[in-house]
Amino acid sequence: MTNEIVVKDKGNFKKKLIDNKYLFLLFLPGFIVFFIFKILPLFGMVMAFQDYNFVDGIFGSSWVGLEQFKRLFSTSGFLLAFKNTLKISLLKLVFGFPAPIILAIMLNEVKNIKFKRTVQTISYLPHFFSWVVISGLLTVFLAPTDGFVNKLIMFFGGEPIYFLADKNWFVPTIIVSDIWKEIGWSSIVYLAALTSISPDLYEAASIDGASKLQRIIH
Repeated sequence: MTNEIVVKDKGNFKKKLIDNKYLFLLFLPGFIVFFIFKILPLFGMVMAFQDYNFVDGIFGSSWVGLEQFKRLFSTSGFLLAFKNTLKISLLKLVFGFPAPIILAIMLNEVKNIKFKRTVQTISYLPHFFSWVVISGLLTVFLAPTDGFVNKLIMFFGGEPIYFLADKNWFVPTIIVSDIWKEIGWSSIVYLAALTSISPDLYEAASIDGASKLQRIIH
């Protein structure tokens, strides 16, 4: 009985495969790209448990188990690095999460379609830049001597700030740059949700006496 069910399932699968062959062909390129760039790199994690040698490669390097992790956890700077990582991640969550929502609400209130689309395009353009490009731009714009930001500060009588080396400014710089890079892209989802709300709900709320701010919030 079990063998009959297995054979029947195989037959059904082959039939579905043949019937939907063109759909599977459409799916295949995406699967190949995903497998090459997302699945295959996972096998490289084995290097964390090896005394990796470039010449010998993954298959020839000697196995050391958890030795690398023991050395990492015992280093003097580990706790500081761990604390800074948690701090930056928490601040990104606190300030980065509401930022695209606020931008989406602001864009939703704009009536000039041309201006709205221009702001959208400019805001989500940094998303397509890699962090390598972003770091290069930050280095140029925030340079302590000839960077645009510091020149502006000095123009108004302030002292230049070494944003990328000063411990008081480095974390805010990281947070702001992360928000700037992703705010436009993340706001697309929230803006789509806002634009799908029926105008009748806004009109009903207005008739009931809700203020502009109350209509935006609720």
